[in-house]
Amino acid sequence: MKAAVLFKPNEPLQVLECELDPPKALEVRVKMKAAGVCQSDWHVMNGDWPSPMPIVPGHEAAGEILECGPGVTTVKPGDHVIFSFRPHCGRCRYCSQGRTVLCIGRSGSPPGALYDGTLRIKHKGQGINQMARIGTFAEEVVVPEEMVVPIRKDMPWAQAALVGCCVATGVGAVTRHAKIEAGSTVLVIGCGGVGLNAIQGAVLSGAGKIVAADILDNKLEMARTFGATHTINTATDNDPVKKVKEITGLGVDYSFDAVSNDRTQALAFDALAPGGHAVAVGISAATVRASYSPFMMVFAEKTVSGTFYGSVRPDLDFPVLVDHYMNKRLNIDGLISRTYKLQDINDGFKRMMAGEVARGVVVFE
Repeated sequence: MKAAVLFKPNEPLQVLECELDPPKALEVRVKMKAAGVCQSDWHVMNGDWPSPMPIVPGHEAAGEILECGPGVTTVKPGDHVIFSFRPHCGRCRYCSQGRTVLCIGRSGSPPGALYDGTLRIKHKGQGINQMARIGTFAEEVVVPEEMVVPIRKDMPWAQAALVGCCVATGVGAVTRHAKIEAGSTVLVIGCGGVGLNAIQGAVLSGAGKIVAADILDNKLEMARTFGATHTINTATDNDPVKKVKEITGLGVDYSFDAVSNDRTQALAFDALAPGGHAVAVGISAATVRASYSPFMMVFAEKTVSGTFYGSVRPDLDFPVLVDHYMNKRLNIDGLISRTYKLQDINDGFKRMMAGEVARGVVVFE
């Protein structure tokens, strides 16, 4: 089978013929059907997130179960599944609390390897790591059983793939993490795949005014089609905080930063009304630092929090999000700006970084 392999940061992915070992106990082999091209993959590819090399990136995907190892009970061959890039041991303190995205029960195995510490993908005898232990830029993968979630079979593959990351993260940040109230005013910073889904989460929750902020007009136009009531171009507006307050009065009740750099974090905090809640959703480079005013945090009772993976519970939430799409409560079709074949994956990342797409998807035959 073929896989897109990264040997060194800041080098192009190489699509290579690789070998795949069969699944061991509590593992499954999956035929990939679609995989999203995501900013998180780019963080691995450019070295923002130090990762073991060589590695197959990719974490937002859907596929069909081909084979199950001994002891697998939750899926069977022929099942359609969405990948979850977080472990779920079911026993640690966080899984026991229902906060499965914070699972620490699998922290003993090396990053990039499966839980027994070994690698399943090989190229000319060399072991290849898998991003988040799934590495979905490959025609087939072997992954832990707990990292796939079965879904209904009438869900289209490309749309199913996006549920596994950008849809779950954006919608979940609003509905699972912040749990906003109907009528709330909301600011969403960054209108890529995650930000557009935060807007959709705000619509699902009955938000009042939804302000979208970005540096590209084409993304702001797209934000309106997903439910934004107002837009701000922060590249041309000299005082976006003032603009937010002109739109909302005191500021917003909730802000969701899908970029998470020092400037966007400041905007997310400063644009809050008293008692407001700023949520960091996007994952920055590890070296980024942000500044807030402790004075305003105290006297205006502002809250700052972070959400990983939208604080979702994949086993429960992925099927619900699929149902929302099938019942026309979520627009996932509009997220898919382009599709690619695996051999064109480097072009997909170029277009993503140029701001040309909401989401590109690699579609496998």
